[in-house]
Amino acid sequence: MNQAMFWEGIGNDRVLCLLCPQKCVIADGKRGFCRVRQNDGGVLYTANYAQVSAHSIDPIEKKPLYHFYPGAHIFSVGTFGCNLRCGFCQNWSIAHGDPPSVTFLPEQLAAAAAEEDGGSNSIGIAYTYSEPFMWYEYVYDTAKLARDSGLKNVLVTNGFINPEPLKKILPFIDAMNIDVKGFSDSYYNETCVGELHPVLRAVETASAYCHVEITTLLVTGLNDSKEEISRLADWLAGINKDIPLHLSRYFPNYKMQLPPTPLYVMEEARDEALRKLNYVYLGNVPGSEASSTYCPECGALIIDRRGYRAMETGLENQKCRKCGRDIAIIL
Repeated sequence: MNQAMFWEGIGNDRVLCLLCPQKCVIADGKRGFCRVRQNDGGVLYTANYAQVSAHSIDPIEKKPLYHFYPGAHIFSVGTFGCNLRCGFCQNWSIAHGDPPSVTFLPEQLAAAAAEEDGGSNSIGIAYTYSEPFMWYEYVYDTAKLARDSGLKNVLVTNGFINPEPLKKILPFIDAMNIDVKGFSDSYYNETCVGELHPVLRAVETASAYCHVEITTLLVTGLNDSKEEISRLADWLAGINKDIPLHLSRYFPNYKMQLPPTPLYVMEEARDEALRKLNYVYLGNVPGSEASSTYCPECGALIIDRRGYRAMETGLENQKCRKCGRDIAIIL
């Protein structure tokens, strides 16, 4: 184990974890809500430091990031542990299970990612699959080494993090996909065992430091109403209308067995969000044209996506080839 950051002793060998808004009070010999931060004799340690439970070379579109080096690949790694309990969790076997792990020290992971950079069009490291902020110390140490090697660092996160640790790591992060699970406190409380406000605050903070895209999984009958999508889009437009929003289709998983989100609900939600935002995509909808990028001005096809394949068709110097409008994209 590795000593943790962001905690304080509160007497009787108990500690208060200050990494995320759960603010766990952890007794000696116990772990916090996330299952990976452990009190040992009044000192907080991380039980998953350098423990990699999943790794792969993924298309950047799989994160999903559609406006950050489209068509590239990225070395993706994850570990066990999460600070939410979403009933629909898509990666529950990693986040909430006990998967086998292999040890990759930060310098080993950075070196492996640099090697992939030369061989598979990989641009860096994505910390993903479960919740990277519950891997904070390892991600922080590795991200600094990756940055020194000229690699990009990407976080795929639920954004449920306290301001101080977020601001400490952001100088080393190039892009984030942040899950905004829904747009009501009741949904976060009842479905995810969390809170909405800290996530909104994280999005607002991160968008001033790095490239940000948002994903919302639309769960049948719970967070998929036009009114909720409209509030989400209004808030996001108030930060930046160019922030891409990915509306992802729910399928039964983990503890939730509601029917899949109807396709017409997905399409209506996208139409509603496009009234406020420039780039809105549908995920988990194979064959949909709503995974491609179009010019917000003239509607020309900018990037044609088929599955995870991305083909630039309408870009010229980061502008629409047809009308000349600037397209908010990093190449």
